[in-house]
Order: sequence, then C-alpha cells, then structure tokens
Amino acid sequence: MDNLNFTTQDILQKEFKTKMRGYDPAEVDEFLDQVIKDYEAYDARVDDLSGNNQRLRSRNDELTKQVTVNKNVQSAQPNPTVTNFDILKRLSNLERHVFGAKLDDSNQDGPRKLNS
Repeated sequence: MDNLNFTTQDILQKEFKTKMRGYDPAEVDEFLDQVIKDYEAYDARVDDLSGNNQRLRSRNDELTKQVTVNKNVQSAQPNPTVTNFDILKRLSNLERHVFGAKLDDSNQDGPRKLNS
C-alpha cells in the first residue's frame, strides 16, 4: 500500500478553486466523501486479508513441520510387510558375509565345527 497517491485525509482536505462555470462544490464534496469511504473500506479489507494471509502462512508452516516429523517417525518404524522368509534370507546373507568361505566348505563336506 506504499504506492497510493492519496490518503483519506488528503482527499478530505483537498480544496478546489472555483471559477465562473466550475463544478458545484457540494457535489464535489459528496463525491469525495464517497471516495473516502471506498478508501477506508479498501484499507480495512487489505488489513483483514493481510492478517488472514499471515495466519494461513503460520498454519502452513505448522503443518509442514508436522508432516516432516511424521515422515521421520514412519521411516524409523520397522516395515510391517517384512516376512519371516525375508528375515531368514537376510540372516543367511549376513552369515555368508561374516563367515565367507568357511560356510561354503562346511556345506560341501558335511557338517563341520567352526573354529572360533
């Protein structure tokens, strides 16, 4: 609203010169009174919308933070679709990685005790 040319006070205090065939001062004053009312309504509406805009931005920030927190919580929870088969498969891969060739050798020759 910094780029407005007139305030309601500017309009109210504006005086026009009179000439022989000039405008009717009462009619001009009446019109300017209506313009002032429009400016006041406009100012009130802008203030109202600015307040609503700020309130909605704050609410949006709150909800964005909640979504981020919820995503972090969900990613920290175990996956409910993991089955026992998946767990056994992971365990087998882990054993193969840790014990490496010793497991492969023991499987070919029969059961053997691992040296610890």
